[in-house]
Amino acid sequence: MSKGTLFDKVWNNHKVRTLPSGQTQLFIGLHLIHEVTSPQAFAMLRERNLQVLFPDRTVATVDHIVPTDNQARPFADTLAEEMMQALETSVQEHGIRFYNVGSGNQGIVHVIAPEQGMTQPGMTIACGDSHTSTHGAFGAISFGIGTSQVRDVLASQTLALEKLKVRRIEVNGSLRPGVYAKDAILHIIRKLGVKGGVGYAYEYAGTTLEQMSMEERMTICNMSIEGGARCGYVNPDRVTFDYLQGREFAPQGENWDKAVQWWQSIRSDADAEYDDVVVFNAEEIPPTVTWGITPGQGIGVDEVVPTPESLPDSDRPLAEEAYQYMQLEPGKAIAGTPIDVCFIGSCTNGRLTDLREAAKFAQGHQVASQVKAFVVPGSEVVKQQAEAEGLDKIFTEAGFEWRNAGCSMCLAMNPDKLQGDQMSASSSNRNFKGRQGSSSGRTLLMSPAMVVAAAISGQVSDVRKLL
Repeated sequence: MSKGTLFDKVWNNHKVRTLPSGQTQLFIGLHLIHEVTSPQAFAMLRERNLQVLFPDRTVATVDHIVPTDNQARPFADTLAEEMMQALETSVQEHGIRFYNVGSGNQGIVHVIAPEQGMTQPGMTIACGDSHTSTHGAFGAISFGIGTSQVRDVLASQTLALEKLKVRRIEVNGSLRPGVYAKDAILHIIRKLGVKGGVGYAYEYAGTTLEQMSMEERMTICNMSIEGGARCGYVNPDRVTFDYLQGREFAPQGENWDKAVQWWQSIRSDADAEYDDVVVFNAEEIPPTVTWGITPGQGIGVDEVVPTPESLPDSDRPLAEEAYQYMQLEPGKAIAGTPIDVCFIGSCTNGRLTDLREAAKFAQGHQVASQVKAFVVPGSEVVKQQAEAEGLDKIFTEAGFEWRNAGCSMCLAMNPDKLQGDQMSASSSNRNFKGRQGSSSGRTLLMSPAMVVAAAISGQVSDVRKLL
């Protein structure tokens, strides 16, 4: 087993005891909740006459079912309105901090916690959402959990978990122009597989990660779960500290200096032992597009849809399923595939730097007439910042719709949905069947810059042609 890694140190710091099952009872420092997985958990507490043990360690927002166009209450979707009301009642009953629509701080849960400085190195974090691994970008150990586990954290502030192995994933060198963090993580998942990380925590390292901003690191860690890993993290460094300093919930004054000293101490040791090490060369990573129905079915934008005979025998049944569902021809170039809808947003790529980069390519161009394109900021703060920089005008002048904060079409538990078998170019994190709201809707994952290139041309295009 691993030894001397950040994962080992944080795990040991938060271990309460070893349970009879052999699992670890792990203390959770920060619990993030939203309107989809928490109402049932609160109902379970009421059935057992239990209270939230540490309400000051729980933070709530709304994101999944929130409309991004008309946010007037009550919501048109009666189920969404019921979920909103259930959360509003529960947070008031238990005294939990709540960022509701219009508060100025509402947004996707994995966007608002970092931007408020709640997410910090050395923490354990849990949330009833798969992409909680995002917070590992700060050197935290963060887990996506199910509804019954949300109940457990609310009631006990702990989880019963089996310790993971640790795989170090090094990416070294500089990404080429037109290649982004999204391409890097899609490339990693393509090479290691969607089940390659099962039983592992991923430690991302190497000179490429060291050069990345915090928002780029969040994109990488966000999709760890898509590669089968339970969590992913980056060791905290000066980039981490500079991002956190001065944020509302970050330590202040003398406490800041003490915090930084401790954060540095939990970095993986120079002689740390890992269960596995994998190394990638950043210069070999192309702008990447998924062609199939898992995030692991990705190819470079200048490649062709793989043929069955080019794949291992074990991958062929899923590939055959993907060919049929995606209506793509094996051996045909992915570039030139017609696009109906273009979506920029999500907890993967809905932050300010994502929107800035996309706006660079949108400026001076027009969305193709047959394409519906829209941009959804990851939070109300991101929306305010983007509008202050005039990014909203760049997008609207190019023909994109500018929306309010929310999860939007990433999972379509709101009015933003594909229709029929529309093909979507999406900056989100999953391309599963029906993921974007239609049982026959098709999703191609790519970077925000690549989504803009697709919107302008009306087909999958290499963004490097717009550089």
